[in-house]
Amino acid sequence: MLETLGIHFPSLAIYLVNFLLVLLLLYLFAYKPILRLMDQRAERIRESLDAAEKAREDAASSQEAIQEQITEARREGQRIMDQTREAAERFRTEEMDKARQEAEAFVQRARADIQRERDFALEDVRASFGDLAITAAERVIRRSLDRTAHEELINQVLEEGESLRRG
Repeated sequence: MLETLGIHFPSLAIYLVNFLLVLLLLYLFAYKPILRLMDQRAERIRESLDAAEKAREDAASSQEAIQEQITEARREGQRIMDQTREAAERFRTEEMDKARQEAEAFVQRARADIQRERDFALEDVRASFGDLAITAAERVIRRSLDRTAHEELINQVLEEGESLRRG
């Protein structure tokens, strides 16, 4: 009955043995090497992925380190700027104090010079006034007065006038 369908057992057995031999040969010479190559490729891909992940982590940590260095450099720059401002302010204050002291010293010297010149001028005026008064008195009276007594009298009058002006 199988023969009516076109199936012949001896041929079927030969085909089956041939198929099994081809399958065994493919398994030994093709399937195992292909699986080995695929396993090696999968391992290389896994290693590449691991290396890429490690590189990404390294890059991230490097990025963080660089960011920290930038932040530290900014802080250092700000600190230097603050120190510079403080030093400039101290320098400005010191220079202002020096200038103020020099100005005060100049004013004191000028006042002392003015007082000295004033005293000198007053003495000169007193002496001139005394001489002028004696000369005027001599002409008015037409005679010579005792010069020292007259100068003492003039000095006394000038001192009284000066004390009245102060008081």
